[in-house]
Amino acid sequence: MRESSSPMQPRPRVILRHCDSYDPERIRSIVREGLDVLGLKPHGRTLVKPNLVAAGPLFQHAYTRPEFMQGVLLALKDRAGFDLEELAVGERCGITMPTRLTFKESGVGAVCDELGVKRYHFEEEPQVEIPLTHATRLRDYVFTPEPVAKADFFVNAPKFKAHPWTTVTFSIKAYIGIQDDRHRLIDHDHRLNEKIADLQHVLQPQFICIDAITAGQGRMLTPEPFPMNLIIMGENQVAFDSICSRIIGIDPSTVDHLRLAHEGGFGPLEFEAIELLGDVSFDEAFARGRTFKSGLVRVEKYFEGTNIAAYAGPPPDSPKDGYCWGGCPGAIEEAIEILRSYDEQCDARMRRLHVVFGAYQGPIDAKPGEKVVFVGDCVSWKGELAGRAVEEKSVYQDRSSKDPRTATHEDVFAKLRKVAAQLNASKGQPSLRLVGCPVSVAEQVLFLTYLSRLRNPFFDPDNALEFNKAYFAWKASVFSKRVRGIPYQRNGSTLARGASQPQVR
Repeated sequence: MRESSSPMQPRPRVILRHCDSYDPERIRSIVREGLDVLGLKPHGRTLVKPNLVAAGPLFQHAYTRPEFMQGVLLALKDRAGFDLEELAVGERCGITMPTRLTFKESGVGAVCDELGVKRYHFEEEPQVEIPLTHATRLRDYVFTPEPVAKADFFVNAPKFKAHPWTTVTFSIKAYIGIQDDRHRLIDHDHRLNEKIADLQHVLQPQFICIDAITAGQGRMLTPEPFPMNLIIMGENQVAFDSICSRIIGIDPSTVDHLRLAHEGGFGPLEFEAIELLGDVSFDEAFARGRTFKSGLVRVEKYFEGTNIAAYAGPPPDSPKDGYCWGGCPGAIEEAIEILRSYDEQCDARMRRLHVVFGAYQGPIDAKPGEKVVFVGDCVSWKGELAGRAVEEKSVYQDRSSKDPRTATHEDVFAKLRKVAAQLNASKGQPSLRLVGCPVSVAEQVLFLTYLSRLRNPFFDPDNALEFNKAYFAWKASVFSKRVRGIPYQRNGSTLARGASQPQVR
């Protein structure tokens, strides 16, 4: 393990600043001062990555606010002077939505247009192969969008949030957004934390600035607002996330992706190895964050007292607790919260369902007429349902058989067709099998709405026009680049060679 600090290396700095409003000029001033204290000056191709996993009325506290982004971008311009070749904002949103739509619905797109900042929708950009050489890697290479691989000065501007798969999502977890969907969903299973740690080898941010003015607690896509009145800045992701974790009372060594990044040599976890600066003391920040609700609730517990009964067995090559924290169980938790946000009568209208994950061997207490849904490639079970013998076998494919170079992508319309076909095949049967690793949030929203006759947010007529415009613009952009001879995937690129050597600051 590489040491996170030495007598020759200064302690990484984390700055805690009070900010109780989304005033872009106030944010600009705070961020500019943070850059100055850290001695950072944006240069060359400067890329800012916010958290735009989802936006719009259902996801009000899920994303980096546009006022925050405006302040950050203005501060970067102030510090850079004339040294910028390009200032850009880039992201890949989640749940199979076009990133163009999320830029629009979040308001961040309008901020970029107003400030003359370039936008990158990562699923529309050429994908660059990055070789990995560290001993603990899941794979020998990963793919990332070309703007990420070519960035000279990378800024991570995430949202301070909880997460159902990884406990929290601060700076390091936000790296899941530097891949398009084809590559993002590979290893998005019980090895998710290792995948996130591998992505740290693509590049490290020179500057981190998190939107913790109003944080998001409890969940990832539909979090509850939690006022913290903080802007937190730093220069080292591990040190940064360590302090964020401690502010909400979590030992950072218990957050697996954070511990793995530390063990990979990317920075210190120890409180005394980090220098704290700013106008808010750690004790005051902890007083603000100590009641914050993080994620990581097993699916059986999550659905207690509802019309959904959940059962979870271990995934293949089971981790220490025999549970798939990074895959299908967490996705259904997010799916139900989307439906609850969309329809306040969701729980009352939900039909009695039983959902099964992993290699489950216990009983399923399904009454006649109650559907049992087996979710994911690795699910297996043998028993009797509605007087019929049922045996579901695992169709899980070992990750060694999944090649990122040949990975394909299913957009939301493909997912609609896929789920509809599986539902039609199960008519008259006591059970339904959904394949995938993982079965995504979008797919689980779809099967829940179909089986319970709930309103489907994907079919909301108020959103259909903008969604379709963004969807077809995305497809047209990719097609246009291919016509012009721009490869969507660059194998063996040397753009980021050497990136797999972690640099400790």
